[in-house]
This record gives sequence, C-alpha cells and structure tokens, in this order.
Amino acid sequence: MIVVSHNNSATTTTRLLLVDNEYDNISVLSMGLEDEGFEVDAFTDPLLALSNFKSNYYSLVILDINMPKMNGYELYKEIRKLDNKVKVCFLTASELHNESLRNPTKEILNEVKCFIPKPLTIEDLIRNVKKELT
Repeated sequence: MIVVSHNNSATTTTRLLLVDNEYDNISVLSMGLEDEGFEVDAFTDPLLALSNFKSNYYSLVILDINMPKMNGYELYKEIRKLDNKVKVCFLTASELHNESLRNPTKEILNEVKCFIPKPLTIEDLIRNVKKELT
C-alpha cells in the first residue's frame, strides 16, 4: 500500500482525491495536476482512500475502475454515502465492458458523465478535470 500526498504551499482552492492502485499512475497524474494548481491526495489502496475520505472536502474524486479489494464503482457508492455532492470522474481502460467487473448501474451512469479513457496524457486529464469542475 502506497499513499502519495502532495501538498503545495501555494494557495489553491481546489482539492482532488485520486485513487488508482498503480503507484506510477498516481505519481505522474498527481504531479501533473499539482503543476496545474490543484491540491491532490492520492491513494493506491481504495479502502485506505475511503477511510481517509472527508465529506465536503474534495471538489472532485478521480477513481480508477479496475482495482483490487474494491473496484471504482464500489468505492463510488461508498463515497456517495459520505458525500452525495462531490463530483466524480472514472479512469477507464474499457472496463465499462469488462465482464470481470460489476458493470455500472443505470444510477451510476445517470449520475456520472465523466469517464476518462486510459491511456491518457496529463493534458487529457487536466482538460477533463477542468470541464467537470465548471
């Protein structure tokens, strides 16, 4: 389990939660987001991310779908119980059609419109994050 928390001393108002079980992904993505002025809390363990989640604290949650212990859809449902207003984006490598994962319910598809395909560039991520936050 690896937790990455990058906190810049610069004043930023937008805090993001990033959860992806691959350390390289969260390291690169969180650095790119921070370079754009976001504050990022990043976790490689979805259960640890959930236990550290604070209601009304994050502007946006970015969840990988395919993770061990708890997939992104399951984590989303648990986060919704704690904060039903936080915006959410899913990182996906075509898991929407992966039968090994529980497919998203209609409810999730109606609530979340932000699915960011992998592989992705930092520019793609930032563009999607900014779009979701506006």
